[in-house]
Amino acid sequence: MIQQNKYANLTYPAFFAALTVIMSFISIPLPFNPVPITGQTLAVMLTGSILSVRQAGWSILTYLLIGAVGLPVFSGFSGGIGVLLGPTGGYLLAYFPGVMLIALLKGKNNKIWPLALANIIGGIGVVYLVGVTWLSVFTGMGIQKAMMVGALPFIPGDIIKLGMATVLGREINKRLFRGIYPAKGGQ
Repeated sequence: MIQQNKYANLTYPAFFAALTVIMSFISIPLPFNPVPITGQTLAVMLTGSILSVRQAGWSILTYLLIGAVGLPVFSGFSGGIGVLLGPTGGYLLAYFPGVMLIALLKGKNNKIWPLALANIIGGIGVVYLVGVTWLSVFTGMGIQKAMMVGALPFIPGDIIKLGMATVLGREINKRLFRGIYPAKGGQ
């Protein structure tokens, strides 16, 4: 977790908001549903894995607000309140509680399993729960069909992103913030 100071509280959330924007440009549309494969969830998991709860929250809130005002920061170079209120809006809005939960649950010991579990719960569980429910309500499809369309095709990719975010987050924390964690922290 990044040290708290006035510069970190401004620059780190801005950096991770920018990273989330960049990762949203990695977007692979799927012909059978409105939810594309994106790099956003990787950025959300990295944000929560590295930043404090407050910094992570500000980062994703910044990302969502600049997208809501119309800047093309969401997948497919889209933006605007219509995207947040559209079929994929639930996934986007879930990034905020998801990243906060990751940052809260990861703990301070920099061990890989608590970090992986935090990413599973916040980065996949919360995002799927809110996103699939929103997709079901928005489109009128049943929850089972929404799961088939809005979750199942993405599980393999999200497991890969989970592994990447967990390993990268742990290594970044370990290398950049040696004074915060014990030398033998982790597995």
